[in-house]
Amino acid sequence: MTIQIIVPELGESVIEATVRRWLKKEGDFVEAGEALVELETDKVNLEVGAKASGVLAKINASEGQDVKVGDSLGTINENAKQPASQPATSPTLAAAEIALAPGKEPMTQSQAPLVTPVAARFAREQSVDPAQVSGTGPEGRVTKSDVERFVQQQNVVAREETKTLAPPLPTAIVELTARREERERMSRRRRTIAQRLLEASQSTAMLTTFNEVDVSAMMDLRRRRNEAFQARYGVKLGVTSFFVKASVSALKAFPRLNAEIQGDEILLKYYYDVGVAVGSEEGLVVPVIRDADRLSFAQIEKQIKEFSVKTNQGALTVEDLRGGTFTVTNGGVFGSLLSTPILNQPQVGILGLHKVEERPIVINGQIAAHPMMYLALSYDHRIVDGREAVQFLVHIKELIEDPERLLLEG
Repeated sequence: MTIQIIVPELGESVIEATVRRWLKKEGDFVEAGEALVELETDKVNLEVGAKASGVLAKINASEGQDVKVGDSLGTINENAKQPASQPATSPTLAAAEIALAPGKEPMTQSQAPLVTPVAARFAREQSVDPAQVSGTGPEGRVTKSDVERFVQQQNVVAREETKTLAPPLPTAIVELTARREERERMSRRRRTIAQRLLEASQSTAMLTTFNEVDVSAMMDLRRRRNEAFQARYGVKLGVTSFFVKASVSALKAFPRLNAEIQGDEILLKYYYDVGVAVGSEEGLVVPVIRDADRLSFAQIEKQIKEFSVKTNQGALTVEDLRGGTFTVTNGGVFGSLLSTPILNQPQVGILGLHKVEERPIVINGQIAAHPMMYLALSYDHRIVDGREAVQFLVHIKELIEDPERLLLEG
């Protein structure tokens, strides 16, 4: 009996995926439930398993090909038996062997390094054995940055060896050979990010308003309470949780920033699912903190930490990324002093945080250096007026500058 390998439901509003890599090849015997192929969507990567034991008879969708929900990826011949000469292999071991450099012996499962999916693909493209790379990610996991650094080091070594073995080339030839180019296919996530950013700029009346906030009181509170907070809850008291709580308070005061446009109607939402932008190897992702208005600072910090770990491990789920009514993004962690964040449609508001810098300000006629942060609020002017946007940002500024009030309201 022939069993079709079908592209499964991929999650809310996701109808298309890209075949990232096959874990099995035609002619391999597979067990029921064993992972066959990895698909990449604009949100998460997922594996499709075998519904029955048998031989992978045919692959219909090659690596890099776009497929839709319900498409056939391949077929399994359920009547075929496992060849006696073919030992059973686990998907974990198969995944560990995908990036072996030429001439390398396959490693055992216990020797297989922890490698993120993006790093594994990049290592395979560069013919690098991940076992040779020192991982800097969580639990020693090898990331794409680790592989890139390893490749750069190998290139430096190769150039030095070339210098010692060959006479120097004429200057003109050196200049020509230095003009290196590389072409790589956009990942599905990067393509989707590009498309949505373009759509947001073309289909919304997006404006950005700015303010600055004195974070002295917030930083002082964190210094005084962080040690006890971390001992009690197991996470640090970060900056983002203050702004998530302040944003919820501002959204309650100015509900149009927690809405969306549906045709000629405005859908006002009285629940507060706040997306927190997290940088990943393949672009920005925005996991969502559900019912942020009902959570404590500790609960928010724990979710942010969990999202960061899952992002580094490529383990975010569709549910982690689904929905969201408002977004907070912190470019300050990368050193950004000022920016204009782009709306995460269909949301109509996004708050941008930036680098904290000491600047001279005037207080009661006296000049003093205070830690200051620029805030940016981008909003859809079709339903949010400038006055509302300015007042929304002032509301957040007042809460951050008086965090005791924020704690009382929370």
